Amino acid sequence: MAREQHSGNAGGKGGTGLGRFLRARRARVTPADVGLPAGPGLRRTPGLRREELATLAGVSIDYYTRLERGKETNPSPSVVDALAAALRLDGTEREHLRDLAARAARAVPELPTAPGGSGDRGGSVDPGVELLLESMRPNPAHVVSRTMDMIAANPGGLRLMAGLEDWPEKQRNIVRYVFLHPAARALFDDWENQIRGCVARLRTLAGTDPDAPDLADLVDELLLKSPDFARLWEAYDVKGHSSGRKTFHHPRVGDVTFGYQSMTLEGTDGQRLVAYHAPSGTPEYDAMLLLDTAGEAGEQPGGRSARGRLAAPFFTYPSLHVPLG
Repeated sequence: MAREQHSGNAGGKGGTGLGRFLRARRARVTPADVGLPAGPGLRRTPGLRREELATLAGVSIDYYTRLERGKETNPSPSVVDALAAALRLDGTEREHLRDLAARAARAVPELPTAPGGSGDRGGSVDPGVELLLESMRPNPAHVVSRTMDMIAANPGGLRLMAGLEDWPEKQRNIVRYVFLHPAARALFDDWENQIRGCVARLRTLAGTDPDAPDLADLVDELLLKSPDFARLWEAYDVKGHSSGRKTFHHPRVGDVTFGYQSMTLEGTDGQRLVAYHAPSGTPEYDAMLLLDTAGEAGEQPGGRSARGRLAAPFFTYPSLHVPLG
């Protein structure tokens, strides 16, 4: 039951991942969005009715109903594209719908492709990547697995996530952190946007490998422990972010805004390098220096940094151990 719940059946709804995604997206599109009259009477659905979407996509209501219920599992590429257009999906969502359709069409379930269970943490990091992390200092940088385990980091890359270093290494997962760590909600200026992005990445992975043990264990844990995660998991959002700017209210360096870039590491099972940047000579760059040298000679909590700037008071969070599974 845990695996079925993880793969998209939270809340007990039946059907395939394709059907559940179609239902979730249909609920987001109103008749007005697609130029249809609302029609008489009370609408039981917040979005399009099945018959309305079927008409827009040029398929029969019976065929579309079978798709949603998992009775039909082999839609043609033209049908998938027609549904994507009717649902007003963007490029990322359209690709996700195609992946779900391809998976639904496979007659025999595939074996999980994950590198292992929750204890594997996404595999090892190439020594060259470890050298790269070190060479990027003082820019905070870390490597995350496909399920966002933090599997390597330079000092600033770990300390930027305030309080994460208090957790045992095997528990250091970015998604777990943003939903369950008491410091996370205050750390991110746009916490709601952060949690949406994290869930979207897991949802995208669930569309192509829903039975993977590393993903299933994490999702089952968060569905149990976080109502916010359960709410967003049911939204089926697959839009992630790979670059931009983030504002932090950090207990050590105060309010800072860093640019960031996320890069997929070729030849790995979905590992990504996430790096933060700021122009040299700016207060933000000095904040990076302070994060990088925290606790080292030349910078003490509440003292002065290596560049002579007054360090912000240092606050620590009590160790929080989140049970795995």
